Amino acid sequence: MIIAFIGLGNMGGGMAANLVKAGHTVRAFDLAPAALERAAASGCATFTSAREAVDGAEAVVSMLPNGAIVRAVYTADVFGTAPAGALLLDCSTIDVATARDVADTAAAAGYAMLDAPVSGGIGGANAGTLTFMVGGTPEGFARAEPILKAMGKAVIHAGAPGAGQAAKICNNMILGGTMIATCEAFALAEKLGLDLQTFYDISSVSSGQSWSMTSYCPVPGVGPQSPADNGYQGGFAAALMLKDLKLALEAGAATGTPLAIGTRAAELYTAFAESGHGNTDFSGIIETLR
Repeated sequence: MIIAFIGLGNMGGGMAANLVKAGHTVRAFDLAPAALERAAASGCATFTSAREAVDGAEAVVSMLPNGAIVRAVYTADVFGTAPAGALLLDCSTIDVATARDVADTAAAAGYAMLDAPVSGGIGGANAGTLTFMVGGTPEGFARAEPILKAMGKAVIHAGAPGAGQAAKICNNMILGGTMIATCEAFALAEKLGLDLQTFYDISSVSSGQSWSMTSYCPVPGVGPQSPADNGYQGGFAAALMLKDLKLALEAGAATGTPLAIGTRAAELYTAFAESGHGNTDFSGIIETLR
């Protein structure tokens, strides 16, 4: 299949490379020359504009920074340029309202569009082990599933357009809150004189167990390999966690849903990012909680 891929950053670059490995012809575009160079090295054909990349594509995949950019790219460069009937898959994490609006515009223009945000981070993007949370029609999902499976280990239809984004922001609000609780618990355990490996051995098989504890432990040398073992570099940047928390808070305000823990998590990550740690892995917040 001929697939255009727009947005070749830390996540998109690995995703596009996995589409090539699966046998697809990938027409890639990014504003950054270095990203295009990496895409070319992985076997993608590269282009100097999104319009050129989507021309003749059977499907378009995008991984972009925010909803405003998603709307602008699809409105200006994809609708009317990609062939009629092309499948459109936006894997960015954006607000639910924009995802629904762009999908409605796509449908009016004759395209099937799905929101398909991901979980799994840079490692998952490179390894092809992402989880995709997909919003769209059942027919669109059936067409999209083989493409997404080339980039992920789990592809789940969350519901109608926008449902993928809803699932992503709710999931990451849990992640942000549980990571802070995990960091606080390790900080307290340390000050109480507990050996941190011993505390991990206990909590990881007790009621305190969570993904933040057992798969992404924020303490170096404890649990499986994680960014904590690399000076909190790589992984999921604190600025991106903060972005997702803000999307959750916006959705909470729009629906009248109280989000006390989500609000406090966003406050803590705001302080962490503004202190110069926006590019630090989000688990690095333990250093400010100790």
